[in-house]
Amino acid sequence: MTNTKIVIVEDEAIVAKDLRNRLQKFGYIVVAIASSGQEAINKSLEMCPDLVLMDIRLKGQMDGIEAADEIHKHLDIPIIYLTAYADEKTLDRAKITEPFGYLLKPFKERELQINIEIALTKHKLEKQLRTQHKWLSTLLKSISDGVIASDFENLVTFMNPVAESLTGWKQEEAFGKNSSEVFNIANGTTHEPVESPIKKALQDGTVIGLPAETILISKNGAEIPIDDSAAPIKDDQDHITGAVLIFRDVTERKQAIEARQKQIEQEQLVAQLAEINKLKNEFLSLLSHELRSPLSNMKVMIQMLQMSITPEESQRYLEMLEIECDREMELINDLLDLQRLETQACLFITPDVLLLEQWIPWVISPFQVRVQEHQQTLQLNLPSNLPSLFSDATSLERILAELLNNACKYTPAGGEIILSIDHNSSKIPPSTIFTVRNSVEIPPAELPRIFDKFYRLPNADIWNHGGTGLGLSIVQKLVEQLQGIIQVESSEGWTNFRLILTDLVDITS
Repeated sequence: MTNTKIVIVEDEAIVAKDLRNRLQKFGYIVVAIASSGQEAINKSLEMCPDLVLMDIRLKGQMDGIEAADEIHKHLDIPIIYLTAYADEKTLDRAKITEPFGYLLKPFKERELQINIEIALTKHKLEKQLRTQHKWLSTLLKSISDGVIASDFENLVTFMNPVAESLTGWKQEEAFGKNSSEVFNIANGTTHEPVESPIKKALQDGTVIGLPAETILISKNGAEIPIDDSAAPIKDDQDHITGAVLIFRDVTERKQAIEARQKQIEQEQLVAQLAEINKLKNEFLSLLSHELRSPLSNMKVMIQMLQMSITPEESQRYLEMLEIECDREMELINDLLDLQRLETQACLFITPDVLLLEQWIPWVISPFQVRVQEHQQTLQLNLPSNLPSLFSDATSLERILAELLNNACKYTPAGGEIILSIDHNSSKIPPSTIFTVRNSVEIPPAELPRIFDKFYRLPNADIWNHGGTGLGLSIVQKLVEQLQGIIQVESSEGWTNFRLILTDLVDITS
């Protein structure tokens, strides 16, 4: 109460003087005494006191209630009524001016002091609250996000200018309306309504975010992509008293993301095209070499035949010419087969029941003579009671022939080739496993490229190997058509190609 300045408004001079003495006794400073309403207004405007003690019945045409109302128009100070009147009509008039106290005469000194202190404290707190409210209101109005607040019944109580602009609703129109009516949202793809996050925040008592691809449908029907979250507002007892929603227009952000995504896709496409172009150039280079080599050899041999040579030399060159023609034809056929496999999946698949115990020996019979000529051994391991396999005989024969052909080419003289077949009935569906094993080791760094087109092992010419370099690429495509798996591993002087097949059920899948 130190330095608290008070104006006394009392038309009885003796009462006013007594009141001044009491206040000074408590330590208050009485800056003026007024006996009429107009004088009270003038003194208050001149002195700017911290509080006014106002009698209701005053001399002149203006009573204390009218004077208090006029003072409130100019000054933000608390007023306490001191009066002998407590009738309903007077009380109703006094309440309109929002007094900070109402003391009936006569009153005790302690009652007066308590009322003054309560009025000063209450006024101070209300002033702080108004300042905070003004600060908060200014802040909410100035931020770039839309803000909508509701009470605990989901009725709109506040909207900032951004929210008004985005929704198309003015705060005056939206006040008291259900938030779902003002904040109308839907799924941007299906246009199905989306539940108001304010409603859900009030129900769950937690922060609620919007699902992706949510749009705000404004009052005029415009659709705006938004991002937002709603949070409950709680009092000191953790009771929910309302909710606040903060949302923003993400059109520019969405456009930026889409533009960036298109840029990434374009960059990826450019990279893919560059890689495809590189692969194409490498393929054409390899293909050109493979096609030209036999043709060049054939041209030399034709030239030799045109020269005067002995019948024995002529026969030798004709045989060599035939070999090169076969090589050229094999390359062309392999290219055509690979092209058909890559573009016309399952076109030539005709599944049938294969009795493997009888069929496999027939498949490998052409290689028996070949391995003997190369001083190699070919061993066949078949389990007893080997089940039949429902698959395409032509494709499977081509796969095994290519694998055995590679094994024959790369296995040194005296080496061993083993074809094993196992049946795994523990898996669902059961599988048949073909393993072609030969006594040569492939460097680990070369294994990832083993199925590439035209790929050959380094120093392959040391073994004097022919072939097109397309055999294992064809094998891989055929295995895919048979819905199987082809694996290769090489270590400790051995290389294993493992083919895993199940019965064909749906060859078009």
